[in-house]
Amino acid sequence: MEHHPMSFKWLLFIFLMYYSTHLTVSHSLKIPRLSPIAEFETTLHDSASLVATLDTQNLTTFYYNQVLDHFNYRPESYETFQQRYLINFKYWGGANSSAPIFVYLGAESSIDGSPQYIGFLTDNAASFNALLVYIEHRYYGKSVPFGSREEALKNASTIGYFNSAQAIADYAKVIIHVKKTLDAPNSPVIVIGGSYGGMLASWFRLKYPHLAIGALASSAPILYFDNITPQDGYYSVVTRDFKEASETCYQSISQSWSEIDRVASQPNGLSTLSQRFNTCRPLNDSSELKDYLVLLYAASAQYNKPPIYPVNVICDGIDKASFGSDILSKIYAGLVAVRGNTTCKVNGLRIESETAVGWRWQRCSEMVIPIGIVNNSMFQADPFNLTSFAKTCKELYGVSPRPHWVTTYYGGHNIELVLHKFGSNIIFSNGLRDPYSSGGVLNNISDTLVAVATVNGSHCLDILGALESDPEWLVEQRKKEVDIMKGWITQYFVALNGTSKF
Repeated sequence: MEHHPMSFKWLLFIFLMYYSTHLTVSHSLKIPRLSPIAEFETTLHDSASLVATLDTQNLTTFYYNQVLDHFNYRPESYETFQQRYLINFKYWGGANSSAPIFVYLGAESSIDGSPQYIGFLTDNAASFNALLVYIEHRYYGKSVPFGSREEALKNASTIGYFNSAQAIADYAKVIIHVKKTLDAPNSPVIVIGGSYGGMLASWFRLKYPHLAIGALASSAPILYFDNITPQDGYYSVVTRDFKEASETCYQSISQSWSEIDRVASQPNGLSTLSQRFNTCRPLNDSSELKDYLVLLYAASAQYNKPPIYPVNVICDGIDKASFGSDILSKIYAGLVAVRGNTTCKVNGLRIESETAVGWRWQRCSEMVIPIGIVNNSMFQADPFNLTSFAKTCKELYGVSPRPHWVTTYYGGHNIELVLHKFGSNIIFSNGLRDPYSSGGVLNNISDTLVAVATVNGSHCLDILGALESDPEWLVEQRKKEVDIMKGWITQYFVALNGTSKF
């Protein structure tokens, strides 16, 4: 079924409204969001329309009485909270057939929008006779400990149970519970996730191989930790995307930063910039405009998906120079091209979403992804500084980040050697236009640890719903992933009973 997305201009407006929350806390905490879908796409739907969507997809909501802390035996660890998960029974062949179970691992947002947007599961469920399960990540949506979000985020003691190791342990418990409740001990499980959720899927397969026979990890930058990937990897890809779209566009953006600073330094310069860029409120500093534009370009590159291709839209506007031939007029033309000319731009209403709040904590505790900008891009240098980052986190939460913990607990260094010896059955899928692909696994590690990369792909494009207009390369990417998953299930049944049941 073809989905009909809203106008990209409206979606981008919401995106930048939400992303502006990162700028109000600390510049060092500002990195593009990890998610299969930009946050604007999951926040534009009121509850009534969302419920209608869920009803049509035959979803049933369940709650599991989840333990607060899986890893120690202090009395408070035995406290519980209600963890939400959704099940779609429509396509399932049933426990007697040992039909597979696809489990979507929720990430840094409510699970509500996932069945609607992550179409890979429903698109392929019928051919597998699969049960579909969507599990919400702790501290997001309705899966909040301590009775309320306010109490859960109250201080470092209550928020300290909010981490990826606890989350994948949650998923393990829910999967065991679902299989037991449905009397489906022989139904093989494949976990699926995108972006941060893709990291969780790959880590789940490594930590709980007895519970999942394989994992599809879409756009999962598992190597963007502990200096494995150069800090400028993300913005280097953004730069390449724009340069490939148009050399003159790339040059105009490169020259714009110093021009913005030059105008801002003049008498009434900030007022001039506010008028020229139609800001929603007067600028207090030129960095407000520059940060907005950086995020605009980053979002456009990360979610540069067909048929819109927002990078091309921006560059087409810049190159046509409809508002004048000077640099700032060209930049404004690119902004209008992608945002429209009917609303104010820049410095708009700031909305503090649960994702912004939760991801800020995750960044400050263990998800220390050192994205920075150095001198070899179309942006002004803005390198990541761990010292200032840690200082900000300490001020916010009273605790310091652990930049080496992800690689200590999950691995990352010498990944080809380690996973070749100890890992199996993971698909690492990436689109090379996605800036986060710079921290992804882009080459096959073994016959069962497979990298599926597309030159023109964007962030998590492969796990979104299929469209009739999808290009052939995207159709082939999804087909390859499905064929690999069928191979896993076939091998599982051969090992289980000596015959291929799938």
